[in-house]
Amino acid sequence: MNTRILRVLEFHKIMEQLTEKAASSLGIEKIRQLKPSADFDQVVKLQDETDEAYHVIRLKGNVPLGGIVDIKPSVKRAVIGGILSTHECLDVASTIYGGKQLKLFIDKLEDIELPIIQELADQIVPLNELEREIKHCIDDHGHMMDGASDKLRGLRSKIRTNENKIRDRLDNYTKTKAKMLSDAIITIRNDRYVLPVKQEYRSAIGGIVHDQSASGQTLFMEPQSVVELNNQLQAARVEEKTEIDRILKALSEKIAADEGFLLQNVEALGAIDFIFARAKLSHQMKASRPKMNNQGIIKMKQARHPLISSDEVVANDVELGEDFSAIVITGPNTGGKTVTLKMVGLCTLMAQSGLQVPALDGCELAVFSNVFADIGDEQSIEQSLSTFSSHMTNIVDILENFDDQSLLLFDELGAGTDPQEGAALAMSILDQVLSKGARVIATTHYPELKAYGFNRQNVTNASVEFDIQTLKPTYRLLIGVPGRSNAFEISKRLGLSEAVINDAKGHIGTDSKSVENMIASLEDSRRKAETDYEDAHDLLEEANQLKRELEKQWQQFENERETLYKKAEEKAEKAVTKAREEAELIVSELRNMQTEAELKEHEWIEAKKLLNEARPELTKKQEKQAPAIDEDKAKVLKSGDEVKLLTLDQKGTIIEQTGKNEFQVQVGIMKMKAKRKDLLFIRRDEPKMEKPLATVRGSAYHVKPELDLRGERFEDALQQLEKYIDDALLAGYNKVSIIHGKGTGALRKGVKDFARKHSKITSARDGDMGEGGLGVTVLELK
Repeated sequence: MNTRILRVLEFHKIMEQLTEKAASSLGIEKIRQLKPSADFDQVVKLQDETDEAYHVIRLKGNVPLGGIVDIKPSVKRAVIGGILSTHECLDVASTIYGGKQLKLFIDKLEDIELPIIQELADQIVPLNELEREIKHCIDDHGHMMDGASDKLRGLRSKIRTNENKIRDRLDNYTKTKAKMLSDAIITIRNDRYVLPVKQEYRSAIGGIVHDQSASGQTLFMEPQSVVELNNQLQAARVEEKTEIDRILKALSEKIAADEGFLLQNVEALGAIDFIFARAKLSHQMKASRPKMNNQGIIKMKQARHPLISSDEVVANDVELGEDFSAIVITGPNTGGKTVTLKMVGLCTLMAQSGLQVPALDGCELAVFSNVFADIGDEQSIEQSLSTFSSHMTNIVDILENFDDQSLLLFDELGAGTDPQEGAALAMSILDQVLSKGARVIATTHYPELKAYGFNRQNVTNASVEFDIQTLKPTYRLLIGVPGRSNAFEISKRLGLSEAVINDAKGHIGTDSKSVENMIASLEDSRRKAETDYEDAHDLLEEANQLKRELEKQWQQFENERETLYKKAEEKAEKAVTKAREEAELIVSELRNMQTEAELKEHEWIEAKKLLNEARPELTKKQEKQAPAIDEDKAKVLKSGDEVKLLTLDQKGTIIEQTGKNEFQVQVGIMKMKAKRKDLLFIRRDEPKMEKPLATVRGSAYHVKPELDLRGERFEDALQQLEKYIDDALLAGYNKVSIIHGKGTGALRKGVKDFARKHSKITSARDGDMGEGGLGVTVLELK
């Protein structure tokens, strides 16, 4: 970016505001070096830095950047052997302390993601030892302290003693020989204590004359009695200075030894100060981070000129580079055309410098290789030649240097010459710029350029709005609508006669009338579109509100239905559980009565099985997915296949096929016939020879000859044992093994107690060595 563009767009004023936000000369130095960058990656990094700092400012309010000084010159002088002053050493200590405070502050921001700033903070080295050395020798006012060294403490004590002796002797003169003195005071000349002696008493006092008054009537004399004491005082002061120089030399050497760390700290602190200065300016402007692109796209909502007061500025929407590459803005003078032009250019320069722009969130700006501008006030007719020449000189330079990645800003393109020739030149210039693919915004008064936007691709018209009622511009930018000539309306409002206005209208050419009629139509369409948009927006809000209310009511209905289902199922489960408990009690009593004549064993086992299957399944919000059905097996049903009888919603087993599409099905203890369409295939058990199989009433029971109860709770184990004995009896086993382990022996004892009470168990014995020993009980069944 050349300096002329920065000056024309007043970029230096942004830099002045930015400088005020810097907390140190280090940050100011970085700001002075700031220039808009054309490197896309660098611009994105700069925006990331500013955005991180902006979040810190927004959440924490401020950042501790006090006490930081540019100590680079002092450090470099110490490196070449120079002796730093006390103030220079104190600046080094202050910068070390400021760096530590800033590093601590950033390290504590764990709730904010700050990768870039954290990386800079990690480069700050806390040189605690050097800071302590300096603070031990020099106080906050830059004075070397007595405790800097033992020798200095002794010399300072000697100096104070000599000063007291001299004052005591001179005080004696002021008391005893006051009439010989111009004033009864003790003063200093040439670093020696003296008295103001009247000229006529010079001989009476005696001593050395160091100075005299302007009139010559007063001599500043050092009495002979204090000459030696003053000499001793001077000698002590010389020694003091020598000792101070020695201490400063030692401190300077230590500073030189830490040159690398100090310069690294200074660089990191300057970068952080620079970043936070940008963030503070963004916070002041109420700016937002622009999304950067390298496709030449500009999208800004409610963008404001950064240099106009927020009380006066009018926000505008600007789009360029996506649907069209050029905007031609028309409108009256002082209507805001040039302000809009400068706003777009200045915001682009700010974004490419890592600064956020005053617009709503979500704005988008492009990284241009160059920004060119020809902006200047239109001159009077008498100066038209010089004005036109000046404009054309700038334009020629722009046309020689721009490329497809450039942004061009033309103010009053073609102005300052004959209107027809100027309009023709303006259109030709725009054609050349567009042919290379650059982005361009131009302002003009020429009516021919209003039609230009309709006759060219990638070009759109825009205008600045003018209020006919108030005869004042509103400064609103209207993209897509060219500006109307308001001369007739304004003249009419100001009182010009209707006859004169109508006569003037008759002098306008047909083309001009067509253009004005087209513009009027566009304005009417725009106003109608804005009204329709507002109405549609209101309807959308009402629909969204209604949708939210319906969703809320539907959710309440779903919750209530789920609650009712759950209550009903819990009630049903309780009823079944109660019935089951009663049935278990009856079965137990029947078993104890051992009335086999009245109730056969397989009948009460079957009844118990049906009772277990009567337990309801609670409704779940997410039902388990049904197992996939083997389509090949589902085509043909065979005896033994497990199916679901759809008419009864019950599972059963195929006994045999009784017709072409008819099967006999065992459902519980019932046998019934069913059509093929009412049967859903579930699974088919493949025969396994190693497992014993017994068939009871058409149902298959697969039971192992042993039951493993290890790890089960006592009550659960006995329930499993009871069910297992029932299944083993149905399977036709004469002997089974119950594996209970040794453990405490409680489960072994429970198994044998159960066996003694069961009518179908003839004996219970411990397992042999080959059967598991005491960990197994072998039961003999009838």
